[in-house]
Amino acid sequence: MNNLNESTGSAVTGGSALGNNPGGLGASNAAAGQHNDYGDKAFDAVAKKSGHNVNASTSEKITDGARGLFEKATGKKVDSKYSN
Repeated sequence: MNNLNESTGSAVTGGSALGNNPGGLGASNAAAGQHNDYGDKAFDAVAKKSGHNVNASTSEKITDGARGLFEKATGKKVDSKYSN
């Protein structure tokens, strides 16, 4: 189920949220210049291990939301090394 994206001339594989990134979750974060902290890496590893295919932007939103909930519940800031 491959379609040709006429505007860029690249092949887009149906069913994959990551496009041409078959092997890795979070690799598009690094390509976009975003820093992949320990929280993002842990979430990506757990998602991959459990067989889920989560794209990088959704992964970032989930980990940012979890960090926000933690900070709201405890009143403590998370070190930027663990979550940016």
